[in-house]
Amino acid sequence: MTGPSQGAHGSIKAGVMGWPVDHSRSPAVHGYWLKTYGIHGTYERLPVRPEGLAAALRSLADDGYAGVNLTVPHKVAAMTIVDELSPEALRIGAVNTIFVTPQGRLKATNTDAYGFITNLKNSAPRFDPKLGPAIVLGAGGAARAICIALEDAGVPEVCIINRTIERAELLARDLRKSAVVAPWADRATRLKNASLVVNTTSLGMKGQAPLEIDLDHLPPEATVTDIVYVPLETPLLAAARLRGNPVVDGLGMLLYQAQLGFEGWFGKRPEVTPALRDHVLAAG
Repeated sequence: MTGPSQGAHGSIKAGVMGWPVDHSRSPAVHGYWLKTYGIHGTYERLPVRPEGLAAALRSLADDGYAGVNLTVPHKVAAMTIVDELSPEALRIGAVNTIFVTPQGRLKATNTDAYGFITNLKNSAPRFDPKLGPAIVLGAGGAARAICIALEDAGVPEVCIINRTIERAELLARDLRKSAVVAPWADRATRLKNASLVVNTTSLGMKGQAPLEIDLDHLPPEATVTDIVYVPLETPLLAAARLRGNPVVDGLGMLLYQAQLGFEGWFGKRPEVTPALRDHVLAAG
């Protein structure tokens, strides 16, 4: 990470690039921290079309930015534009955080794995990754970051289950020997002996179909988490809570992954608090 770089009048500038970017809740997160810690800085929405990404990133230093977050559809494309990729970005195959050095170089990383595992540990402190297999539903970019986080945490087996099994097989080949693949039709029976279930698909998100899965085979002590946070309690989490399983919603992953970017841009490691959660939820 780099230290904070200041724009005009001593203000530190950062933001989030995407297309579209209106949906991003990152401004609510970083804006809250800036106010809480009394930091003279801004965090802006930066709508950038895909064809304009390279020019937008290359202009960050001249425009006085300390760095940016990236959201869809820029996370993969940015990898060939930046000057330096962290080991995390290389393993995950995507970028979500960029730091501008005092020399104007672009250093990129991915904080999704950190955000996921930190949220899980803080929200479900009794979860022990070494106790049993983890079931990961989905095989996209978020699933890749989560599988890496789980492997690094010591989960003995990560079972990837995706509606298109070929994508699950591609992801499994990029991971270590702990990864296995199962067909979508087996998602319910695969829950037997699981210590963790993670939904990384859009199923259950507002406006999307629910995730259809029978939890009868799931051990009562297994933790269930969903990276979807609109709604905060998805049908999957509601069903798991009803049967007594520990549940972890997806908002915490967003908040914790933002910590590292904020620290690099503004020079302060911020705290994730109930007040921050309430602020972000109220911001819609």
